[in-house]
Amino acid sequence: MTAPTTDAKTSRRMLATLFFCTAMPMGMWGVPLANVFTAYGRGHLVPYVFATTSLAAFISPLFVGALADQKHSPVLLLRWLTAVTSLALLITCGSLAWGWSDVAVLACAQAQALVATPVWSVTSSIVFSQLQDAKLQFGPLRAWATAGWMAGCWIVSFVLKADASLVGGVTAAGLWLVVMTLTWRLPMIPPGEVLQHRTWRQILGLDALELLKHRDHRVVFITAALYCVPLAAFYPYTSRHLHDLGLQKISALISLGQTTEILVMVLLAGVLARVRLKWVFLSGIAICVVRYSFNALGTLPWLLVGTVLHGFAYTLYFITTQIYLEERIDPKWRSRAQALLSLLMSGVGNLIGYLGGGWWFATCTQNGVTDWPRFWWGETALTAAVCVFFALAYRGRAHQT
Repeated sequence: MTAPTTDAKTSRRMLATLFFCTAMPMGMWGVPLANVFTAYGRGHLVPYVFATTSLAAFISPLFVGALADQKHSPVLLLRWLTAVTSLALLITCGSLAWGWSDVAVLACAQAQALVATPVWSVTSSIVFSQLQDAKLQFGPLRAWATAGWMAGCWIVSFVLKADASLVGGVTAAGLWLVVMTLTWRLPMIPPGEVLQHRTWRQILGLDALELLKHRDHRVVFITAALYCVPLAAFYPYTSRHLHDLGLQKISALISLGQTTEILVMVLLAGVLARVRLKWVFLSGIAICVVRYSFNALGTLPWLLVGTVLHGFAYTLYFITTQIYLEERIDPKWRSRAQALLSLLMSGVGNLIGYLGGGWWFATCTQNGVTDWPRFWWGETALTAAVCVFFALAYRGRAHQT
């Protein structure tokens, strides 16, 4: 891989700032979303609003990823995506405030999801393109994104006091414009492989499916999709569970899961240098089994312990997956590989998780009272099944001939 052309120290500072500022509006809007919609009388739309992101993931990440690899600089694409995301989020907030119909609110949420969903994969590809050693450098940089997410949650809870208000969403829209301005301080990274005459398959990014022909790549991608099914329950239903327990400042409490994310990301390089990749992947999924089991115990202390374990469960699989893609896939496929991961996680996995989780939540709720132990034990069983699948299917380099 070609070394970055910018000063390494300055580049790391800028990339950390980019990650921090990109994640902050995501946390400000995504974490309190369920309670905000409920406060505006649209609680019944919550599973469908989360599903809009999944539907968008089937369309926009691969298309934008293909543009970043074959046509335009990912920095330019990020600039336009963040500008339009800001406008779309303002309109979505307005649709709730102005009492638009359910169909109109969902249409606004879907439009916002289409432009927001590719942002993370494009941002990650920009950061990876500036690194000389992804295994060593990515974890500490990615920790700044987690810090930004936490800061967004704390601002919502402690500064704006907007855990059930649109104020957080409007503020997040403003922060997307801050991210847009940061793109002018980044080098205009060229696309990996400029193609003048592209087929429809290449334009839509569907050529990324070629990556699934490799057995280990296929297992890692499929497991990411399957793992996202139970993981999709974390934000919408942990917040509702905490609300049922009478808690306030819910966004800030949920951000406890990000404290361990930061710890694991800082230590991840050392872990990857000492532990076989399969066991790093597997430990993340296994920890999720444990933390959902704690949630199923139904008391506040155990629910908070389960929330804290989220950082281990998320980072050890998904951040390791991003590093895996950077190290084992041709750099000219960088944006498309990250986009395919986004499609399978946010598209396939989260769509099933949000809609299935909504059905399971309704099944566990009678007369307005939710049987939370039953709900979380169901999610625990599903996560355990994913853990068994990966343990049996993934081989790794040690078993390649």
